[in-house]
Amino acid sequence: MSNEQSGAPSALHPYRSHTCGVLRAGDAGQAVRLSGWIHRKRDHGQLLFVDLRDNFGITQCVIDISSPLFEALEAARVESVITVTGPVVKRAPETVNPQVPTGEIEVRVEALEILSPAELLPLQVNSDEDAGEEVRLRYRYLDLRREKMHEKILLRSQVITSIRRRMVEQGFTEFQTPILTASSPEGARDYLVPSRIHPGKFYALPQAPQMFKQLIMIAGFDRYFQIAPCFRDEDGRADRSPGEFYQLDFEMSFVTQDDVFAAIEPVMAGVFSEFAKDRTVSKPPFARIPYAEAMLKYGSDKPDLRNPIEIADVTEAFRGSGFAIFAKAVEKGAVVRAIPAPGAGARPRSFFDKMNDWARAEGAAGLGYIVFAEGGAKGPIAKNLDEARVTRIKTEAGLKDGDAVFFACDKAGGAARLAGAARVKLGQDLALLEPNCFKFCWIVDYPMFELDEQTGKIEFSHNPFSMPQGGMAALENQDPLEVKAFQYDIVCNGIELSSGAIRNHLPEVMYKAFAIAGYTPEEVDSRFSGLISALKFGAPPHGGSAPGIDRIVMMLADEPNIREIVAFPMNQKAEDLMMLAPAPVPAERLKELSLKLDLPPE
Repeated sequence: MSNEQSGAPSALHPYRSHTCGVLRAGDAGQAVRLSGWIHRKRDHGQLLFVDLRDNFGITQCVIDISSPLFEALEAARVESVITVTGPVVKRAPETVNPQVPTGEIEVRVEALEILSPAELLPLQVNSDEDAGEEVRLRYRYLDLRREKMHEKILLRSQVITSIRRRMVEQGFTEFQTPILTASSPEGARDYLVPSRIHPGKFYALPQAPQMFKQLIMIAGFDRYFQIAPCFRDEDGRADRSPGEFYQLDFEMSFVTQDDVFAAIEPVMAGVFSEFAKDRTVSKPPFARIPYAEAMLKYGSDKPDLRNPIEIADVTEAFRGSGFAIFAKAVEKGAVVRAIPAPGAGARPRSFFDKMNDWARAEGAAGLGYIVFAEGGAKGPIAKNLDEARVTRIKTEAGLKDGDAVFFACDKAGGAARLAGAARVKLGQDLALLEPNCFKFCWIVDYPMFELDEQTGKIEFSHNPFSMPQGGMAALENQDPLEVKAFQYDIVCNGIELSSGAIRNHLPEVMYKAFAIAGYTPEEVDSRFSGLISALKFGAPPHGGSAPGIDRIVMMLADEPNIREIVAFPMNQKAEDLMMLAPAPVPAERLKELSLKLDLPPE
């Protein structure tokens, strides 16, 4: 349907002279043309008000019942796309809307064209009403018209633009790496792509550009980056999309670990500061916490430094003590971790009972505790410890009267997991987290190897291509479980944003590291042929990292679900409800690819 009033200014652009977010009181009297979606309509009898929306904002338009266009505009459904033409008019003082930038004016409709009528909507665009995830994903293009969603997707674009600019300012050059490549040793499942011209062979979508970015360094380029798509066939969760995600992938030549930190910290701090609004951001240099210290103090290698609680080792206070459960466990190699609960001494008994119930739900036997009061320590554990041991625990855990402390007793790994989870829970339950801030840190000095408790075999703990601290001498002369690597993670508010490393650029050191993990030279040559061959032709010392774009945007948007900051995400079952993917493939296409299906029974 098209309906134009005669006499409309002919010099105007056919769709718009202005966007819906720019008109102000100073534009009064000007003839304008706007195009957009009907966001909301209000019929006041003699007057019809229409909020017209585009990417840039909302402008109120008004039409009088005497206009021959009144019925057409009144009949147009919400979300129909229209063009209106007319003069800008100042609103009466009592009708000014200070909530929107265009709230001082309105456009009097003198010409109207219905560009695209809308059917009845499956979800409301002009409302924050939750239509449910299935409906939102099936009609994602409508969901993205909603103001909050629109702003989050624009924020994502702005963050990426800011990152690109800051990386270029740091001397990095943007490269693109292949999407069709070979299967990766990253650890997750690959997405495989069958080759038509090589029957029975498959490409893989890259889990990360790890090999290629190292090859770019070996090729003689110095500082590489890209906003890299990565593909992993793994289950979705709140902070991880099934299928694909994006990362700021970067690599540098002739650098130490300190050089990598110095290059990326201004980028991360700058981007977060730019979009932090009223939140504070850690200033470089960020805190550096050795892995072993992080596991002791925070029970995690992803510590949330907004939480002031620090776990303490109180094993010796229980060794040979009257608290037999812990004392016997310590003699068998267990450790005891103390998790302070500042100010919890005044909490009712039910608080401590609930913590015990929570610990049992986590698979532990429970959480013992002591309450410190002016009259002395209280609780079942305190009754079985002499005063000197109680005082030692109080001192080592940094506690005072009015505080409480919980205990985790287990092998080191199990005690760290329970204590770390209890620290997080207590920080939340006691409202201890510092508000409105982003606190960054580096976790450094990761162990190069770890012991698989089930098989008893030594395997890589983090990244097999990292340079061991001490190089070949460390691999030849140290207990493998004592060797540390130049590996590091960047963490913000308890969320891991990136893993990285100084790479192993020496073939002989790589062969030795893989031999310790049970690989023969032939297996290394076969599985990593591109990289190991390149290293034999002169490779510079190099290193890098890859902060996750999705998680950065999630944090800046204060959004716990990754699907809220991705334009077209899949659901948790890795299904695209809008495009109906994955989908069956016709038999002739499978034949062309030399494939036959062997489906599991229904």
